[in-house]
Amino acid sequence: MAAPPRQEWSMSDFEIGKYIGEGKFGKVYLAREKKSGYVVALKVMYKAKLDKYRFHAHLRREIEIQHGLDHPNVLRLFAWFQDEERVVLVLEYAARGELYKVLRATGRFTERTAATYVASLAGALAYCHKKQVIHRDIKPENLLLDIEGRLKIADFGWAARSNAKRHTLCGTIDYLAPEMIEKKAHDHAVDNWTLGILCYEFLYGSPPFLADEQDDTLRRIVRVDLTFPSTPRISSEAKDLISKLLVKDSSKRLCLEDIMKHPWIQRNAEPSGSCIKKRDLGEVKPVLI
Repeated sequence: MAAPPRQEWSMSDFEIGKYIGEGKFGKVYLAREKKSGYVVALKVMYKAKLDKYRFHAHLRREIEIQHGLDHPNVLRLFAWFQDEERVVLVLEYAARGELYKVLRATGRFTERTAATYVASLAGALAYCHKKQVIHRDIKPENLLLDIEGRLKIADFGWAARSNAKRHTLCGTIDYLAPEMIEKKAHDHAVDNWTLGILCYEFLYGSPPFLADEQDDTLRRIVRVDLTFPSTPRISSEAKDLISKLLVKDSSKRLCLEDIMKHPWIQRNAEPSGSCIKKRDLGEVKPVLI
């Protein structure tokens, strides 16, 4: 369902509901557009904080990138507006929240669940890359689940639109690609690396290069010090996919199209993109209060 088309918005167009999250620059609220009854998430950011961190240009780029994306596994940015104190993003509401919280609650995912999410991510990233968008910060905290349990890529704060190699060091330590750590130019293949990290984390419950000290994590990443614990027991096909993504030479990483054709994905991923049984779909309902 598409949000109702509007040229200009203001807070008076929405019935504001419960607080559902917080970021560095503001808060996220559940809301309902008054005329249509359409439920959305409003990300409310305060200009004073944006000014303090000189984040206006960064936010403008994020808005331009995300607003131009329309894919089932990418969180929609329907519109944005501002007043004297605030900038407000009108976002698709992902009722089941962060994948991070689901992963932490369960410890790790089954191969069926992991493959389903990896396939959804590969399809969404292939779409982004065709539109010259590199996300550069794929991690469980930036992945959401909608009411039907389908994965949505959110938070395009570090995304870049470019065909050329980039040089900005950005992202989160455990998910950084070797070329970023070594301050080399990077391209869309950093997202492919991160997909390998996530696949491992989904199956084992923690990223592959985790260490007590940050510097040790960085050294392990650069060396690609990849090991597979004996427990839990993970199929050789899953390990094969991870090994073909966590390759130091970015040009030799498995491409996104080949990820979707990989035997492990073909055997395990749910075509619907959801790992939730039909009888459980009604458990989460958008309640404004």
